[in-house]
Amino acid sequence: MKPMNESHLAILRRHMVEMIAIHADLASDEIGRAVLDERVMAAMRKVPRHLFVPTPLAPYAYQDTPLPIGFDKTISQPFIVALMTDLLSPQPSEKVLEVGTGLGYQTAILAELAGHVWSIEIVEEFAGVARELLQQLGYADIKIREGDGSRGWREHAPFDKILVSAAADKVPAALLEQLKPGGRLVMPVGPEEMQRLTVIEKDANGQTGVRELLPVRFGRLETIT
Repeated sequence: MKPMNESHLAILRRHMVEMIAIHADLASDEIGRAVLDERVMAAMRKVPRHLFVPTPLAPYAYQDTPLPIGFDKTISQPFIVALMTDLLSPQPSEKVLEVGTGLGYQTAILAELAGHVWSIEIVEEFAGVARELLQQLGYADIKIREGDGSRGWREHAPFDKILVSAAADKVPAALLEQLKPGGRLVMPVGPEEMQRLTVIEKDANGQTGVRELLPVRFGRLETIT
């Protein structure tokens, strides 16, 4: 059988986004609305997810499921990527910090919507691959570094928005500190068996409000002691 071409892949990407829309509608009671932001959906239609998974898994890239990428890590389910991005609501003028670059798929989605993205990855091999791939795809407003994402990236703080692609029992204090007043942070919070996708908003006085949404299952946020 001959390999799929770009036309085939574009069709599969559109089908993936249709499945995301169905999933959002089915989860509307938990997430508070039935339709995700069209800007987010357009980014999901554009970014080639098959380039951000190991080559043998490329034929499965547009299924609405997580996939293994090595080092006991996964690329998140497309619906979860879209939902977390929608909840974050990155805007063209904003600075976004991402914790957990992986191979860079969520990073690319954020770069389609935000002004500038800083991303931290604890696995050095992932950071190198993501940096090269995102440069090849023309994303100029992304900076990636290896390190402990729970500490944030103080040199570029404060951030308008922060997205964390790994779970912790509580939000790391450094990330809350580096979030601008009026900013928003999205991450899975809770122990392994009870994680919930959580939105934290900081008001103008620096006080935080927390909104817990649907249950999720993410790998744990790794730190360097």
